Amino acid sequence: MAVTQALADALRSCGSRGALAGARTLHGRLVTVGLASAVFLQNTLLHAYLSCGALSDARRLLRADIKEPNVITHNIMMNGYAKQGSLSDAEELFDRMPRRDVASWNTLMSGYFQARRFLDGLETFVSMHRSGDSLPNAFTFCCVMKSCGALGCRELAPQLLGLFCKFDFWGDPDVETALVDMFVRCGYVDFASRLFSQIERPTIFCRNSMLAGYAKLYGIDHAIEYFEDMAERDVVSWNMMIAALSQSGRVREALGLVVEMHRKGVRLDSTTYTSSLTACARLFSLGWGKQLHAKVIRSLPQIDPYVASALIELYAKCGSFKEAKRVFNSLQDRNSVSWTVLIGGSLQYECFSKSVELFNQMRAELMAIDQFALATLISGCFNRMDLCLGRQLHSLCLKSGHNRAIVVSNSLISLYAKCGDLQNAEFVFSSMSERDIVSWTSMITAYSQIGNIIKAREFFDGMATRNAITWNAMLGAYIQHGAEEDGLKMYSAMLSQKDVTPDWVTYVTLFRGCADIGANKLGDQIIGHTVKAGLILNVSVANAAITMYSKCGRISEAQKLFDLLNGKDVVSWNAMITGYSQHGMGKQAVKTFDDMLSKGAKPDYISYVAVLSGCSHSGLVQEGKLYFDMMTRVHGISPGLEHFSCMVDLLGRAGHLTEAKDLIDKMPMKPTAEVWGALLSACKIHGNDELAELAAKHVFELDSPDSGSYMLLAKIYSDAGKSDDSAQVRKLMRDKGIKKNPGYSWMEVENKVHVFKADEVSHPQVIAIRNKLDELMEKIAHLGYVRTESPRSEIHHSEKLAVAFGIMSLPAWMPIHIMKNLRICGDCHTVIKLISSVTDREFVIRDGVRFHHFKSGSCSCGDYW
Repeated sequence: MAVTQALADALRSCGSRGALAGARTLHGRLVTVGLASAVFLQNTLLHAYLSCGALSDARRLLRADIKEPNVITHNIMMNGYAKQGSLSDAEELFDRMPRRDVASWNTLMSGYFQARRFLDGLETFVSMHRSGDSLPNAFTFCCVMKSCGALGCRELAPQLLGLFCKFDFWGDPDVETALVDMFVRCGYVDFASRLFSQIERPTIFCRNSMLAGYAKLYGIDHAIEYFEDMAERDVVSWNMMIAALSQSGRVREALGLVVEMHRKGVRLDSTTYTSSLTACARLFSLGWGKQLHAKVIRSLPQIDPYVASALIELYAKCGSFKEAKRVFNSLQDRNSVSWTVLIGGSLQYECFSKSVELFNQMRAELMAIDQFALATLISGCFNRMDLCLGRQLHSLCLKSGHNRAIVVSNSLISLYAKCGDLQNAEFVFSSMSERDIVSWTSMITAYSQIGNIIKAREFFDGMATRNAITWNAMLGAYIQHGAEEDGLKMYSAMLSQKDVTPDWVTYVTLFRGCADIGANKLGDQIIGHTVKAGLILNVSVANAAITMYSKCGRISEAQKLFDLLNGKDVVSWNAMITGYSQHGMGKQAVKTFDDMLSKGAKPDYISYVAVLSGCSHSGLVQEGKLYFDMMTRVHGISPGLEHFSCMVDLLGRAGHLTEAKDLIDKMPMKPTAEVWGALLSACKIHGNDELAELAAKHVFELDSPDSGSYMLLAKIYSDAGKSDDSAQVRKLMRDKGIKKNPGYSWMEVENKVHVFKADEVSHPQVIAIRNKLDELMEKIAHLGYVRTESPRSEIHHSEKLAVAFGIMSLPAWMPIHIMKNLRICGDCHTVIKLISSVTDREFVIRDGVRFHHFKSGSCSCGDYW
């Protein structure tokens, strides 16, 4: 017995040290002393060979020397197969075992888990339970719970809890930890928290599982609170918090936690450095990153591929591509992640040819083609609209089999969609054996971009599961293409989904839709939803709400929200300045622009369009000239067509027609129909027929399909008594097939949008509306108004009908908001001013250019529009 024990101890020592030569020597010794057939020593020797990685020696020993293997022999061999990745051999051995015990089942389940074959692990547990030849032990439950958690099997988790309670493994720290971790991973964080509170002495791993659950489902603030209350933390706890803060956008806090971690004596590991360097890359903080790089060199004996990839990403994102390449070249073992990060870094700085060169170099070094490297390079083709190279990469994907990878297929769909090749985009989509939400959303976006809402909706309806991004894509498709009512119905359907929560993108899209159709009441309801969701002061949401209020004629509400917003960005300022400009409040637009400058905010191209438009709508000529000069001289912004159009409109309306014409002649780009149209409009105001003819000639030469300029010139000729010239312009319109744009007005009453057109006959209350309008016209006749009786009488213009309907339908205290697609005509402007006087009602009308606030017989525009 003493000799047997000594030999067994020596074999165990060889196995633990990986001493294969010693194990073989001892094998010979067993044969010499006649103990080679002892099952106990044979099993010990088998274990030693497997521990040394000598699978062939172990296999030979099992087949040739072990005549009567027992269940322990088979379990040892199965474990060896599993650890060395030969699961098929382990399965084959398991199937032919004459007898199995719980260790046999556990070995196979553990092997499946290590190989990430979680479903096979669960099926093995079910088979074990049904066979009845072995009762599960603590290790069994650890294996099956880990597999269940990895798959997120919400239905199975409660059943495993029932079995856990039946076999009463309470008190086993490993099983309790696996149980809590399983419920966290399956999304039952509340229940996991209750289980956790029942554990007398939870392990640090168990505490970390709860930390991960709180961060994932309750938000980072809840996780921070739990982290600060943890009685014990290890490096994993710190790393989890650093990663969670970084991923949630709170990157500076993540780096602050790294400093605190170091100060408290917790040793930073490669995971810490990877997360920290990634955070520096997101902040574009090269200084921080270099300090961490120095610490990596001092602390880690060897830089692993993940830390190296994070360093490459840092330097590439911060524009230090030479340093990124230097880190990459210093690596002894480059993996596909390192290559992919370097390729992505060169793409970020628009070195597309360099990215292609790196990719080819990666292939030349016989590095296995990586799906993420392919997807990254395809994204580069997407940004450059390089369909030719994209197709070559698609061919490579097919040859290498990477076309089956979801991330590659999604990149190909985006590439083909952006390049307008919807047929190939749909081919890639239909060829996918597995699709994720990104795949479906890409197709929805592709078809919505070309205005095919029906096809986009088909893909939306074909999805089994949807998230907020998918809903937002479909919602945006409707609103972007003028189907606002369908979009708002989509939002109502979205609210009925239990697992989908509207986000800031949802509300930005909705506010845009409400603004487009002037849906005041619905806009108020959505404002309430954003307040409830805590998103109203999100800068993007607030900016969209400010625009919505402005476009719905509620400039005071827009101003209140603007004043409440702390973190104003340039979009916030632009939204408010534009709002004032649209409402003819030029002085307020100028003041807000000056406030923007005094607060240190840098105006952009849009800022100057907004303030110049405000000057134009209010006749602020000197201010407009000042800002037009400041734009280039102070902020280095070259004037664009929109700026020139505003200046021509400003000068022309103020009567400086020659100066407006001179400005057009000095434009560095070819004037558009809009620029000449602004001059033409000014000529009508000031009765300059000669210059009007010149402006109109340029508009007609540009072949503008807009009927407005033609009608304007015809009106100028008519007012000047040149009826033949007016008729000739109308004939020219007919010859070119240009039709007068029909005028529409619409308003919201009792959550329904009512649309009116000139000479409306389709509205169910049309007779009552016309009678009401006749009554109003009689009242204002007493104030001196004389009705026009031309062949094309203006009495039934759409805005007049909307005004009459509003008076009939809305209470006397409520302002009447009306939207109109064309600029309001002079007769309607006069009539509505007078109606506001005789009815003591307030009207807010948004025409195709700006807002008019009518009250007590006057308009906010001061008759300057």
